[in-house]
Amino acid sequence: MTSPGEVESVHTLRTAVARYEELRSREAIVGIAADDAPDVADAERLTAAEVLELLALGEVIARKAGYGRQLSVRTARAAGASWTAIGRALGTTKQAAWEAHTRWIDGQSAEHAANGYSGLDDVAAADARRLAGSA
Repeated sequence: MTSPGEVESVHTLRTAVARYEELRSREAIVGIAADDAPDVADAERLTAAEVLELLALGEVIARKAGYGRQLSVRTARAAGASWTAIGRALGTTKQAAWEAHTRWIDGQSAEHAANGYSGLDDVAAADARRLAGSA
């Protein structure tokens, strides 16, 4: 599994993080062991396939976390949170938070237009834009 699509089809965010941590830990341990026992380090070194899996897992984790972040932003808006409060929670400005969220809505809308099943359809995208309002 070396592409994000392949990894995403078999992992939830939780299992992707667990596998990522497993591979990352091995990579870190081998780096330390290489200084003390090179023959042991060689035996435990990640294979090329595992390193590629690690890269793909990192991408999937970033995508899934980003998607979850935007769902939480939408939930915060629905609960009455201001863009100022959302920006503060994200460690950014209200304008940057709003812009990131509206880009996400646009991307979800484009995804649905491209494949007809995932992302946000026209009604859901319009509802999301209405909820987002303006910064």
